[in-house]
Amino acid sequence: MATTAPPAEAPAPSDERVRKVGLVQRLLVLPGTGAVLITIIIWVFFAAVANSNNFVSTAATAAILNRAAPLGILAIAVALLMIAGEFDLSIGSIVGFASMAIMLAVTESGAGGFGWPLWAGALLALAIALLAGFFNGLLVVWTRLPSFIVTLGSLFILRGLAIAITRQRTNRTQLGNLDEVSGFGFFDGLFGTEFTIGGAGFDVAILWWVGLVAIATWILLRTQWGNWIFGTGGAQESARNVGVPVARVKVLLFMTTAFAGFMVALIQAVQFTGADALRGRLQEFNAIIAVVVGGTLLTGGYGSAVGALFGALAFATLQQGVVIWGVDADWFQVFVGGLLVVAVVFNNYIRQRAARR
Repeated sequence: MATTAPPAEAPAPSDERVRKVGLVQRLLVLPGTGAVLITIIIWVFFAAVANSNNFVSTAATAAILNRAAPLGILAIAVALLMIAGEFDLSIGSIVGFASMAIMLAVTESGAGGFGWPLWAGALLALAIALLAGFFNGLLVVWTRLPSFIVTLGSLFILRGLAIAITRQRTNRTQLGNLDEVSGFGFFDGLFGTEFTIGGAGFDVAILWWVGLVAIATWILLRTQWGNWIFGTGGAQESARNVGVPVARVKVLLFMTTAFAGFMVALIQAVQFTGADALRGRLQEFNAIIAVVVGGTLLTGGYGSAVGALFGALAFATLQQGVVIWGVDADWFQVFVGGLLVVAVVFNNYIRQRAARR
């Protein structure tokens, strides 16, 4: 008995009502696209006007990346928190307070410190930073006050404590000689060394920065926590109604920004073999600028760690470009303000154009 082949399935009818989206349009809706384009524009501008001053060189590239790394580490954590709809203005003060906690712990007891090894001082600073982040998050969740106000208060408290406690115990606000402390060599290998490319020294902090970006991107795009973060910032009540632990997400993200502040404090203390009570001043605003340039919305629910990376890179390129170009440093803040305004307008234009298409 002959068998007949089953009839071939007819191709599914195409729905002409669904518009096909091209690669360019898919790229335009990504949060970091604007930051990538802005970074390229800034680099091309300074390559043109400061080429005679060796802006296009390995040494200049190293200087840009070395400046961007600490800011980028802060920006990653700030981006995650801003995607969840909150701010942390205390992160700069945490940098200064944590660095002074490290130095007070390791300074000899005769000079007002405790004489601990560096690993113990680092653990103390980490515990203090995480505790500060925990209380910031807890106050925001319990009181429902704007995180801007809560962390603004923390900014002044932590900065004041860093100055007052250090001056009371040592009669100084700057402490050094960290390279003479037990255990410094181990931490120097992790956070203070350089690797050389083309005769220029690149800080190992760059590798920490890139690694943290990769981890944050994986969390946002591949894990349940990423969905919770976007949900918390995009529609908090709806997210809570479907079981998202909004309070826990916010508290842990405030602790994440505090951890980033500790990381930068440790890196800079090891690099400079000392600390200053005012270190980290204004870094909270620089980190927010980098995140906003990176395409994260101030209202929450939209953003990326990669965008924050390029936002920090754009900021550092502008900062170093002004120096290499030879412009008076007094004009730098003018450039930063212009960068912020242009980036917000540019990112908004790209996002709206992509949505319309």
